[in-house]
Amino acid sequence: MANRYLQGPFAPLQEEYTLTGLEVAGAIPDYLDGRYLRNGPNPIGEIDPERSHWFIGDGMVHGIRIRDGKAEWYRNRWVRGPNAAKELGEPPPAGHVGLYGLGSNTNVIGHAGRTFALVEGGDPQYELTDELDTVGVCDFDGTLTGGYTAHPKRDPETGELHAVSYSAFRGNKVQYSVIGVDGRVRRTVDITVAGSPMMHDFSLTERYVVLYDLPVTFDAPIAAAMTVPRGLRLSARLMLSALIGRVPIPDPITARIHVPKASERRFPYSWNPKYPARVGVMPREGADADVRWFDVEPCYVFHPMNAFDEGDTIVLDVVRYPKMFERDHTGPNDGPPTLDRWTVDLADGKIRESRFDDRAQEFPRVDERLVGKRHRYGYAPTALEGIEGDDSLLKHDFVRGRTESCSFGPGKALGEFVFHPSSPDAAEDDGVLMGFVYDRPTDRSELAIIDAQTLHDIASIKLPHRVPAGFHGNWVPSTD
Repeated sequence: MANRYLQGPFAPLQEEYTLTGLEVAGAIPDYLDGRYLRNGPNPIGEIDPERSHWFIGDGMVHGIRIRDGKAEWYRNRWVRGPNAAKELGEPPPAGHVGLYGLGSNTNVIGHAGRTFALVEGGDPQYELTDELDTVGVCDFDGTLTGGYTAHPKRDPETGELHAVSYSAFRGNKVQYSVIGVDGRVRRTVDITVAGSPMMHDFSLTERYVVLYDLPVTFDAPIAAAMTVPRGLRLSARLMLSALIGRVPIPDPITARIHVPKASERRFPYSWNPKYPARVGVMPREGADADVRWFDVEPCYVFHPMNAFDEGDTIVLDVVRYPKMFERDHTGPNDGPPTLDRWTVDLADGKIRESRFDDRAQEFPRVDERLVGKRHRYGYAPTALEGIEGDDSLLKHDFVRGRTESCSFGPGKALGEFVFHPSSPDAAEDDGVLMGFVYDRPTDRSELAIIDAQTLHDIASIKLPHRVPAGFHGNWVPSTD
């Protein structure tokens, strides 16, 4: 069976590179001093195309170091989870194994002077060196247990990381947490939800935490078939604990701890038409009892673009799918995602839904200095990275109600683009957008740097190979 997430732009790399003297077209702005980092799945070892889901490949972080108008190096490194370490002939990392035994594969951030590869669903996070080698499992100095999330939000005023985390082991609870600028958790709140949802992301405003409790939920039958060695029988409770990493699964013959191979992994979340679709709103300093719930039409949201308070309403710009993982369990292929605006009316107790742009798009971003605040501009590539088409980068203007697009030409595939301002106090749109662009005819990628105001090319950093289609990343300044 063909699996498009294992071929073409998605096909995994087979080796790690350290490249210097990178070719640069154009002129890199002098104010860029730091690392562009991006994470994504890059399965290693035996792979079963029928079971393999895009989301559960071993993590691989790609990075480019930029300074003084030059691209000093490119590196790609597998995050050394148990599976990658085993396949590479290295000692496994100490600490929590998690659901899949893979290294964090979804996002990569800088915080408190450290670099973290992130994932969700109860799996562990990993700390990396500046050169992207794995330091080990990270629990934020012992202050956070039970996993984290791929999508923390940094408060632009305090520098703290806010997050909502889920896992199958939490049952009908998700956890809101705040990590201080020292890299340690200072506050957690357990919040009751309708079941065991896949809560991939959340929104933050200056006053509220916004939760998306939507109809993609933990699918126990799929999970139960995923990792258990033949001949082993476990109770349902022990099975669930083992599957999510709380209790390792022993092999019945050798008694060794069983780390799931890539060929044994199945994605254990599915569309659940019986599950309610709703949005939760909790004051930042609130508790579980303070959450208010608002019904929405059944749908799924991986990524909100941003959110802000407006009087007695909360404005949410979200990328909305009509369904998710109903027919296809290899990737997000159940209908095109559109950019919608949801307005939560706190006084009337309702959500008003409208569509801002009906073109298929994903990986939305804004100027990070405006997280939780009113934004004018948002950016998103069309379709999904790696899917055939003339991919474009969209720039949404929410004040004028219009969208501009920047085409990179035929045969190109775009990933997520991140914004970095030209100076700390620059205007919202004054800076650059950076993201990987893949060229199908040459099977090579480049880091494109474009002017956010005009969408004109500024520079591109050429690589001699492909960067596989992946997920999220960030610009991490040297001063961070």
